[in-house]
Amino acid sequence: MDSRHFLGFFVLIFLHFCLASAEINGLVLKMKRETSSVLFDPTRVTQLSWNPRAFIYKGFLSSEECDHLITLAKDKLEKSMVADDESGQSIESKVRTSSGMFLQKAQDEVVADIEARIAAWTFLPVENGESVQILHYEHGQKYEPHFDYFHGKSKWGRSGHHICHCTDVESGGETVFPNSEGKLAQPKDESWSDCAKNGYAVKPRKGDALLFFSLHPDANSLHGSCLGIKGEKWSATKWIHVRSFDTLQRHSANGDCIDENDNCPIWAKAGECEKNPTYMVGSEESYGYCRKSCKVCSS
Repeated sequence: MDSRHFLGFFVLIFLHFCLASAEINGLVLKMKRETSSVLFDPTRVTQLSWNPRAFIYKGFLSSEECDHLITLAKDKLEKSMVADDESGQSIESKVRTSSGMFLQKAQDEVVADIEARIAAWTFLPVENGESVQILHYEHGQKYEPHFDYFHGKSKWGRSGHHICHCTDVESGGETVFPNSEGKLAQPKDESWSDCAKNGYAVKPRKGDALLFFSLHPDANSLHGSCLGIKGEKWSATKWIHVRSFDTLQRHSANGDCIDENDNCPIWAKAGECEKNPTYMVGSEESYGYCRKSCKVCSS
């Protein structure tokens, strides 16, 4: 419901920032790329499930980074929207009751470092990612289970999702995969919400990051954010595409026909627009590489 089936596999990175009485002073946090907090450490990554493909990275963000992201966002929050399955336009929905905002890409040194670290983990370049979205869930707010692929005509499909938790939540607020298979044993006590007891769930822990992939229609990729029971949740979400999102966004904004390969004119003359239209011209699921040579403009 919140992404579109278009660019290959979808990576969602969840940076949950659970706000556990952290002091946020609003000062710009200056960090050097040489510091350990910026480096990618694969030993901190644990596989959660193969269906869907989900992984958790303990301590992906430092506490200071979490607080800094919240500071950037807290005065700019608006009601969260969902993307319409057919048009891809943002609309209001009762299934999502949080608030949020989008940072600018490389907005400052801290954001740029985080984006570079995400790229290192996912093996996908920074240009493939959308801007980081900061989300805030207050008591009683949620995002009901949904899919991140679309059956409609939208061309903004995402390949993956990365979520960083920015706060600890005492009870509720879990990210849950109700239909997950092959999940690890997960004993659950009274601190888990009823929502999180159906399928595999991940508790919000400040600095931890959840990465999962969701493109093709797959019931196992159903996921949601459970109702917050005690404590508020902050998270940073990053949607990542298989191909350059920056290029796609530029094309869609100006409607230009461009070629992304120097050989496009030769291929077009050889009849590849008809023989291999998905690559050359594109389809509902992908954006063509030779739209200028094939004289097909973005709609």
